[in-house]
Amino acid sequence: MESSPLVLWFDLMGVFFFALSGNLLAARKDIDITGGLVLGLLAGLGGGIIRDVLLGVTPLALSQPVYLVPPVVAAIVVYLLGSLIHRVRTLIVTFDAAGLGLFCTFGTARALDHGMPIASALLLGVVTAVGGGLLRDVVANEIPAVFSGSNLYVIPAATGAALTAVAVGTDTWGPVAATVLSALVFAFRMVAWRREWRVPAPVRSWTVRDLDVRRRRERSVFGRPGREEDDAEGDNDDGRDPGDDGAPHDSRGPRPDRRR
Repeated sequence: MESSPLVLWFDLMGVFFFALSGNLLAARKDIDITGGLVLGLLAGLGGGIIRDVLLGVTPLALSQPVYLVPPVVAAIVVYLLGSLIHRVRTLIVTFDAAGLGLFCTFGTARALDHGMPIASALLLGVVTAVGGGLLRDVVANEIPAVFSGSNLYVIPAATGAALTAVAVGTDTWGPVAATVLSALVFAFRMVAWRREWRVPAPVRSWTVRDLDVRRRRERSVFGRPGREEDDAEGDNDDGRDPGDDGAPHDSRGPRPDRRR
């Protein structure tokens, strides 16, 4: 399974999608093309490297140099077409979800191919899916999608890993099953992000009362989808608050000098 062209092409697609999300995040934060390439490498290769190190094998990104091609291509694509992109935040989440679907399935299949128990294979499948994005967001000083309170991230990856383990165990794993499971995880992730599905917050009664207000102020890439188009929402170009007409705040005007 490891040397199958199916595994190689799907894995390279996952690297490319994650690398696109890293380069788009760099563009959104006004980071230059070299910084975008670094974020693309972290996002596209980070999860797979962590998985292979835990498996005790040489990471595919190092043993097969072809894995370095998708991040470079992604950096060039974003550099050339960045000016035509107007919904950067939505695209970041979309490509991230596509990479999530591919990596959680093929990461699990690779772990099972190396003789890992099912529980360990599921864990490695999730690590493959979320590891690169976690590195990308931490380096870019962004709230990681894993910790964002406005969407499901680990649960779609774990679902895809579990279904992959079932497919491998029942000998139904193949190109069709891989495509269907990857698409299912992608759809699960995007619907959860769009509809703001959440898991219960821990000890919610102990948290601060203004939690929702603080979430709105976080402006995370992976935050509420309804506000993704305009990062300067509620602010004018001149930096004044909405409703500020430039007049002094004291509506009575300057007081006359009362000299006697």
